[in-house]
Amino acid sequence: MTHDTTTTHPANGRAAEDYRTSDGLRALLNRLHAAGKHAWEHDPVAAELMQFAAEKYAALATKHRLDPWEAASAAFDVMRTKSARTAEDPWAVVTHAVRITCIAEERGQGLLCSTHQARRPRYSVFHDAERLSDRENVLSDYHPAFQVRDAHLGDTAADEPSRSDATTAAAAVEDAITLLTLLGWQIGTARACVEHVCAALTRVGNRHTAYETLRRDKHARALLDLPARSWAVLLRALLGTPQAELAATAAGRGVLLRLLIGETLPLLLRDDDLVLTLSLAAPGTKAGRGAR
Repeated sequence: MTHDTTTTHPANGRAAEDYRTSDGLRALLNRLHAAGKHAWEHDPVAAELMQFAAEKYAALATKHRLDPWEAASAAFDVMRTKSARTAEDPWAVVTHAVRITCIAEERGQGLLCSTHQARRPRYSVFHDAERLSDRENVLSDYHPAFQVRDAHLGDTAADEPSRSDATTAAAAVEDAITLLTLLGWQIGTARACVEHVCAALTRVGNRHTAYETLRRDKHARALLDLPARSWAVLLRALLGTPQAELAATAAGRGVLLRLLIGETLPLLLRDDDLVLTLSLAAPGTKAGRGAR
């Protein structure tokens, strides 16, 4: 059984076109075109057609973050063209054009340009505009233009003058423990944490591998009785931030490596970022407790 969508319009008493079908839409478009330029403005069936188009393309408009009437407006522009009036399937032509317009509208909003420009490949290839403040990290942390690699990384002779008593691994461990205690960490906690990190580093032989292994080791964190935030901050401070672009920076080297290549404890205490980060992460502080 089929439903008859043809209705009689009360204004003129004649049967209204069944614009839901391709043939009916074609007939309606041809009649409106023949009626002149003001037909769309005053014809009640045209108003019904636009309401139907807004409902028909509402989901498509929502997908592209547009109002349904913006999609209906795009449909209106297409329906007045000769290609829609003469097409074998007018609704297919309209739907295709509306989809393209919705995509261009969304890209135009993202690119901060007109819809006309967003349709052009030389503009549409770019990513959406974004504010620098929307990024979680500072621009200099990830943009290649701000990255400088140390050509002499590992050449400790070019660093600060070596101390008379060469820094050994044991001395570096003791200095790291002292640094933590000076910044509010309990001596027992500081020693247990540093020695555990050093043991893992000795076992795997690579700072970044040790960092990833310890970061996932919830059992070790539970044994050391550290909040999650304190543990994460401690690993980054001792072993360095794992990002390759920061390898030549103080944050990338980490406290242990900095001590081994000749930096002194007083020099580390002048690193404001390091001091503030470790102080706030000390267990027992409000910031350090965080999520456990």
